[in-house]
Amino acid sequence: MTGRISRNMSTLRPFAAALVATLALSACGYKKTPPPAVVAAPPAWDAPVPVGTADVWPALDWWKGFGSAELDRLVADAKASNTDMAAAAARVTQAQAQLRIAGASLLPSLSFSGSGTTRRAGSGASTSGSATGSSNTAGGWNDTYAASLSASYEVDFWGANAAGEAAAAASLAASRFDQETVALTVTTGVATTYLQVLSLRDRLAVARSNLAIAEDVMGLVEARVNAGAGSDLDLAQQRTVVAQRRGAIPPLEQQAREQLTALAILLGKVPSGFQVAATSLASVGVPKVTAGLPSALLERRPDIKTAEARLSAADANIAVARAAFFPQVTLSASMALQQAAFGDLFSLSGAAYSLAASLVQTIFDGGQRAAQYDLSEAQQVELVQSYRAVILTALRDVEVALGSVDSLERQRVFQDDQVAQARRALELAQIQYRAGSGDLLSVLTAQQSLYAAVDAQAQIKLSALQAVVGLYKALGGGWQAGPQ
Repeated sequence: MTGRISRNMSTLRPFAAALVATLALSACGYKKTPPPAVVAAPPAWDAPVPVGTADVWPALDWWKGFGSAELDRLVADAKASNTDMAAAAARVTQAQAQLRIAGASLLPSLSFSGSGTTRRAGSGASTSGSATGSSNTAGGWNDTYAASLSASYEVDFWGANAAGEAAAAASLAASRFDQETVALTVTTGVATTYLQVLSLRDRLAVARSNLAIAEDVMGLVEARVNAGAGSDLDLAQQRTVVAQRRGAIPPLEQQAREQLTALAILLGKVPSGFQVAATSLASVGVPKVTAGLPSALLERRPDIKTAEARLSAADANIAVARAAFFPQVTLSASMALQQAAFGDLFSLSGAAYSLAASLVQTIFDGGQRAAQYDLSEAQQVELVQSYRAVILTALRDVEVALGSVDSLERQRVFQDDQVAQARRALELAQIQYRAGSGDLLSVLTAQQSLYAAVDAQAQIKLSALQAVVGLYKALGGGWQAGPQ
């Protein structure tokens, strides 16, 4: 038995040597080039940055800085059920499959075939079956069994297959960065919409409070008219104010419903019956703003990394197009076995081997390869400019967001003082009107000023919180690239 195994191994050596040779002839390979330095990041932001935060980057769970447990839960729901995020995850899976497809071209292909034939001598008739038949010569029948193993390998001398795999890998990275961009858009959208819902509820409370004030003043005017101390004109004017206050409520209610519906869609939920528990922005804190350094932005924003990955894919595609001008070299090896008895089929005593090499060079293709190369180069030039545009846009977004955060925070302080003064002015106007030392016009003016000031206060607070959300989005939401 040992001698037979030795003979079989000896017989296999030419075939094994051919396989080793095909794998040893590796490609010249594709060398990835780093992305060009298209924009020099400034050393610091021009917009005001809070002291002590210039080199700090937002936390990955930045939304927790608002101090709202409900917002935390909504973001978690969106990550689990948002349709855009689910679609982005599916695109990553597709890119992973494309990478495996591209990587398969770097490996040899192996195939096996087997057959069994039964033929009756002199009859001219034959029947083919599977390789599991047996030899039987009784009655003029002859059985023949055959098996073959073949391997082929395209030698990647010019790096075309390696470049194709690199392009697929870069496309996979781009898909992953796109997924992060979608996640950032969804989470900031959830935060922004949630804040809008609460702000509209605040504005509704303000509108109803102002309606109550207007109705109280109308009662006072009616009492003065009944006592003969007021005029019908005063009463008509105040009734007009009451009607205006009532008319301001339905549009705010409709906006609140619309924002609540939008929030439900972001969470992947049916809008009907969806509600949030919070009723006011008073329960939401303003997180500490952190800006990070401009130079870090290139590594922190997923859309920048997406553009960089697509540029790498374009560079690899140029290498593929360039390699198409050179001949293709393919090596192949095969081993064929044929025996009259199935039990002797794999004894290798009757094995036949073949080794082959082929070289294919396209001589004329009507300029197709040249056009493909020109197309790949033009696409790379376009992506370089797109990469530069994305970086410039990112720097602009952060500058604008930082400026908005600073400006709105100062506005909020001034508006709080304006509300306090408007409320005091209305109190004094009402006291004077009751005492008969003031006119209704002063009361009406004070009412209008207070209503406008309080409504503006609610809107400015919303804008200040949304500016913080916008800054987190501009900075990449705390996301950072991991090892690829």
